[in-house]
Amino acid sequence: MKVKVIGAGLAGCESALQLANAGIQVELFEQKPINFSPAHKYKGFAELVCSNSLKAMRVESAAGMLKEEMKRLGSIVVEAAYATQVSAGGALAVDREKFSDYITDKIKSNPNIEIISKQVEQIPEGNVIVATGPLTCGKLAESIKSICGDYLYFHDAAAPIVTKESLDMNKIFAAARYDRGEADYLNCPMDKEQYLNFYNNLVGAESAVLKEFEKEHMQNFKVYEGCMPIEVLAKRGEDTMRFGPLKPVGLTDPKTGRRPYAVVQLRAENSEGSLYNLVGFQTNLKFGEQKRVFSLVPGLENAEIVRYGVMHRNTFINSPKLLNKYFNMRQRENLFFAGQITGVEGYIESAASGIVAGINMARLLNQKPMLELPKTSMIGALSNYISDESVEKFQPMGCNMGILPELGERIRDKKARYEAVALRGLADFDRAIKE
Repeated sequence: MKVKVIGAGLAGCESALQLANAGIQVELFEQKPINFSPAHKYKGFAELVCSNSLKAMRVESAAGMLKEEMKRLGSIVVEAAYATQVSAGGALAVDREKFSDYITDKIKSNPNIEIISKQVEQIPEGNVIVATGPLTCGKLAESIKSICGDYLYFHDAAAPIVTKESLDMNKIFAAARYDRGEADYLNCPMDKEQYLNFYNNLVGAESAVLKEFEKEHMQNFKVYEGCMPIEVLAKRGEDTMRFGPLKPVGLTDPKTGRRPYAVVQLRAENSEGSLYNLVGFQTNLKFGEQKRVFSLVPGLENAEIVRYGVMHRNTFINSPKLLNKYFNMRQRENLFFAGQITGVEGYIESAASGIVAGINMARLLNQKPMLELPKTSMIGALSNYISDESVEKFQPMGCNMGILPELGERIRDKKARYEAVALRGLADFDRAIKE
């Protein structure tokens, strides 16, 4: 038995070591040092590009809970992080080069892993894990597209996602335009004064600075009206949004019995209805500005944003249409995807998906049942999120408490509630991996 793993980023390294430790021969393909992507500079594997932080360490936080689950599955990323840790308060930050060197040494010293320095241009036949990252492009991207069809995206134009429980439902009403069909949308009505206040703050807000390698790519967004940042649309004129994503036509506010001046609509992001995205609000504003400006919308004053709007260079597949929760293709069970190309967002999330893909590829080859992780665990929740077929417009997602099922009891204190959620999830997680 042999498995080809394409890409030696965090996800690829996790997959390779899970397979190798299960006694399976691995061919790990990595384009460095022959070719470097625009974002990568260091020679080693598992290179951290945008940050040296792997987020919070507290187990009652989403990131802390995720890292604890990864640790219990033998994560090389978590092991390397603690071995190369630098001081960063409550976050787990690392020395980037030492972190990369630590993982690279583990990979190179494993007798079951053969490293092949090559730029892969075609998805091979056989047992394959694709972990090529969000900058996948060129012939390899075309090869992936030939397998995935129109479900391969070359940019990430995403709106913010908020938790349902953080919304002020006293100001929001559920309805569909003209009462057609189910009341699938939550509507935040605005009068003229509220709208103008929101508009003026939006057009004056500060945008994020693009990285050099993204600037040329992002010019393509100008071609697609549907991908236009909400702040750019607003700058076309005071009423432009009211004839676009904020149009109030066909909606009646039950509190006033009249049509609002403008309406911000929210659409369910998952089948549980615990997360909602702001329809038409793809944006390139800085995260702090998003929090400030979007909280001016009635009903969103205290909204918890679990995924900020982004517009950046990102290649990812529409996983809910293609993948099982085990990270393999529904139509080709021995082809797995791992990392940010699957729509998980963030370093530790990518690494976690690599662990799941590696374990399940090994179990598939050994004719064992796939690893079933509970939805109450963070890895299980992410796995279910990227494979939820009910999702209409898929957006990449990082770990957050909003994707976990609610507790059976009501705990008002947020810290206590999150702690209870984490303890429940870890207990369920331990039972699952023991079985």
